[in-house]
Formats: sequence, C-alpha cells, structure tokens
Amino acid sequence: MSSGRFCNFSRVAIVAVCILGASGAGSVTAQSSSSLQSSSSQPLQEKAPTIVDPAGPTISLTPSPQLFFMAAALNACGYNDGLEESSPVRKRVRDEINATLAKSEDARAKRDKVCLYIAQHRMTGSERDISQYISLALYLSPPPALETTVELPEMPPDSTQVVEFVPLLRDFAQAVDLNGIWLSVRKTYDDETNSLHDPLSKMIVSTNLYLKMPASTYVGRRFVVLIEPMLSPKMVNARIYGTDYVVVLSPVNGTIDMQNVRHVYLHYTIEPLLYSRTNAIDRMQPIMKEVREAPLEFRYRSETVPLVVECLIKAIEARTMNTGISDYKIPAGVVRSDLPRYERERIANQQKQETVRVAAVQHDMKQGFVLTQYFFEQLIQFEKDAASLRDTIGEMVYGMDIEQQVHRARQTEFDQKADDDVLQRSKPRTLTGLDLAESKLAEGDMATASAMARKVLVTKTDTLDSVAQEARADFILARVAIATGHPEEAIDDFQKTIATSKEPRLLAWSHIYLGRMLDLDCKREQAVSEYQQALEARDGQQDTRLAAERGVKTAYAVRGHSCEQDADSPDGAPAPPKSDGPAQQGQPKPQ
Repeated sequence: MSSGRFCNFSRVAIVAVCILGASGAGSVTAQSSSSLQSSSSQPLQEKAPTIVDPAGPTISLTPSPQLFFMAAALNACGYNDGLEESSPVRKRVRDEINATLAKSEDARAKRDKVCLYIAQHRMTGSERDISQYISLALYLSPPPALETTVELPEMPPDSTQVVEFVPLLRDFAQAVDLNGIWLSVRKTYDDETNSLHDPLSKMIVSTNLYLKMPASTYVGRRFVVLIEPMLSPKMVNARIYGTDYVVVLSPVNGTIDMQNVRHVYLHYTIEPLLYSRTNAIDRMQPIMKEVREAPLEFRYRSETVPLVVECLIKAIEARTMNTGISDYKIPAGVVRSDLPRYERERIANQQKQETVRVAAVQHDMKQGFVLTQYFFEQLIQFEKDAASLRDTIGEMVYGMDIEQQVHRARQTEFDQKADDDVLQRSKPRTLTGLDLAESKLAEGDMATASAMARKVLVTKTDTLDSVAQEARADFILARVAIATGHPEEAIDDFQKTIATSKEPRLLAWSHIYLGRMLDLDCKREQAVSEYQQALEARDGQQDTRLAAERGVKTAYAVRGHSCEQDADSPDGAPAPPKSDGPAQQGQPKPQ
C-alpha cells in the first residue's frame, strides 16, 4: 500500500473506522490453548484430522503415535511443564532420547534444528505455543512418514503457522529412533488407556442417562479422547472439527480430569441441539446488553448461541455436581413411629445439597452466565419427566420469558475476574502489559493505552517474543492514532505491524483498517487490495473474514462522507485521484 498522504479524512470518519472495527480488533490477545470455539452459527471447520476415523466408533479413547512424536520433540527442547506430576513414562522417554543424543553428533545437530525452530516460533510463552504443535500433530500421517494429510488451506490456522516444522521433526525422529522408542512404550500407553476406559465410559453413560439421550443420537459425529503422557497433566486441549470433537490430555497417577472431559462432552452433546435453533435464540439479543460489564470471553458477550450453550451446560453441571454431601438413606428396619423423624432428616439433607448447587449457580450468574439460573430451574422439571433433552430443549428455548431474564441479569452484580475455563485456559485473567493496554483502549483511555504501548517499544530487545510484543504495541498505537484524529500516524503504525508481526489476527485487522482508511480516501482499488491481503492472512476467525469480504464487495463508508460528495463539494476539496491499482512501492506484505 502506498505511504502517500490520505488527504480527505475528517475526524468523524477516522473515529468511525476505530469504533466499527473494534469488535474484532479489540481481541487480539493470545488465543486459548483449547481450540473449542463456537461461532454465530455451527462453525464450518477445516477437514477432520487424521486421528478422526469416519468409520470408527462414535466415542473413542486412544493414544496417537503422531502426537507422541510431536510431544517427544517438544520435551527434547526444554518443554518441562508438569514434569513432576507426569506419568513415569515421560521421564523414561526423555532419558532414552538423551542417551541417544549423548552418543550421536548427528542426532544433536538434528535436535538443535528442532529446538531453534521452536524458539523462533514462540509467541506467548503460554500453552498456546504448545497448542499449535498439537494441532499440527493431529494432521500428520502415522510414523515414520509423518506427512500432512490434507492441503494447507484445509488445516487449522494455528497448525499452518508451524507446518515447516514437519521435515525437521521427521529428521529428528529418525536420528533418535523415536519409532523404536514408541514401540518400546506402546504397551505402557495401552495400559494407561485401558485403565481409563471404565471411568470414561461411566461418565458418558451417566451423562447420557441424565440427558435421556442414548449414544445412537450421535451417529455421524465423533468424540475422541487422546492420551499423551508426554504433555503436561495441567493442560486440557479441546478442539472442534466440524461435527467431531477432540480432547487431548495427560493422565496423572492413572486418572484424568474427568470433570473437564465431561464439560467438553456436554458441548459435543448440546451444541447441535441449540445451533439448530439459532433463529429462536436470536430473540434473546436484549440479554447481551446486560452482560457487557461481565468478565466473559468476547464470544459470550457478543453472540447469543455460545452464551446460551454455556449457560445450559453450567446448569446441567450444577444439577449433577458432587456436592460433597452424601445422600441420606433411611436405615432399614425403622419402626413406623420413627419414620417422620428420618424423613425430616432426609429432607434437611437434600436442602443442604440444594444449597450447594444454588451457590454454584449464583457463582456462574455473577461470572456473567446469566441464563444459568433459568436453565437450572427448567432442569428440575426436566428431571421429573420422561422426555429427553432433545425433546425438551425447544420448549426451554421458545418458552423463555426474555424480559424476565433481562431483569434478572440487570439485578446481577458481576464479579471482577473470570474463572479459568477448560476452553480458554491460557488466556490471562489478571491484565498486565499490553493486555491491560488493550483494556484501556477499549475503555476509551487513549492516553494510558498509548503510554503502555510506547513503554513496550522503548524496552524492546532482539528476542522473538519482543518482536511480537513490538508489533502488537504498534497495532495499539495505530488504533489510538485513529481515535485521536492522526491518520498518517495510524497508517505508519499499521504498516509497522504488518512488517514485523507473525500473528495472523494482527495482520488481518491491520489490512482491514488500512482498507477502510483507503476507502474513506476514495482509493478503492488500493482498499480492495488491503481487504484481499486480510483474507490471505487466514486468522481463522469469522469476524475478520466477514469484515474483509464485505470490504471487497462494498466500499467502506460512514455517514456524512462519500467519494461522490468529495468530488463535487462546494468547499473546493479535490476529487479523489484515480488509482491504477495497489501501489508497488512500500506495500507491506503479510509475514
């Protein structure tokens, strides 16, 4: 894009770019290590990964050699998270790799290339760095081939960021004989898997019994649990691929976090029921205005269906939770005259259990999941009827008194911080640094946001993480410049972001902003080029795709401003120059 002057902006038009783009660009912090997301309609995802067998069982628990190879390479390069709590097989594999490395210069050289690549693609210092390699592993063919099984455009965006890692992984695996190590530990993996089969089956059966939905309901859909002891037991990585759900986790002492697995399973079970009723749920839009100040993830504050899904799941979890209070049983052989006393004790015990459940619901309400109480109350009646959730969900949705729920949400005092979520585990809850700067920008505190971003630029280093932070700081400064009426500064900072960032979301929104500014400056062909580059950035998010596609089809405009008006304006403003297409000099390309 040309770095020439943008001469026709008004302050109103500039601020409109900032405001209308903020819904997408305001959320550019590290994405979750868990990729389980729901968009405004049931998401159209990439092709299913290798691990999902279309002809396989509906629900499966299994290890994956591809995932083992990837996790082993990460361990060889200093991935130590959760090492002390991990299964002994993790240390065994690491010791075998280290023994081979000590004997072979070639193996060490191959290891160094792997580690250098990982270091150069470290973005956040969080679980997201590991998540992208897990994503890639799920799309690899079994060893020793280890090749991607679909075309690049059909893979998840996070996996494509590290796809060049595959040949390095293949060379490293051959150098340290990872296939031989895998064969030597395969029985241990199978034993771990077999020990978890019954607990997982019990959870699935009990959940289906409560929902009154047999397993046959899920024909054509897959729920896959992958066991990988070489990963941290603290991490649960959950993903959706169309109608297939995959959970990756590591066992601890022969157990897994079944509560988190059940949470994902409830998503697998319930989302199709609610996404098929999107039109009915859209009438709940007034509720969204009441949760703007809640500590919710952006998708819950902006889209009705994800919020409704999560509220129903939390209500089910509250109704079926282990309260810590044992069920009361009237002793056998009680004489009739003593029955009233025992019945009172039984009722008192049930009330104690209900108090715990209600407290859980109130906590979820304060977190911003303001329909949890409604569904909790509906489930009490649901438990008394023979109808399944599939047969009842329509009545729950269509029968909701929206005004009553809006009033209830309005009366709720929200918490200041959000709980950790299995689906958003790596997102920081205490805002610091550029996360805090983003928050200040969203609040309209331009001075503080700008000062915090400039502080990052002043203290930058030559590390890759510093470069990523620098790009993000430039992106914040660009939006501050738009909001404060300094378009040329905004252009410069967006171009700096594009030149240095490897983050697809930053790249996409930078191009979208530049496209909108060019449209307002009546440089349509250059604007279209920017929108097209935004699409090429492929950040995998619906908001950027829709914004870019809309920009390609229709010129961005704001009230009171149009290129036709500028051309004929009585104040002598110059007509926009004709463009011969995107400028060839100084045009930044996505990294």
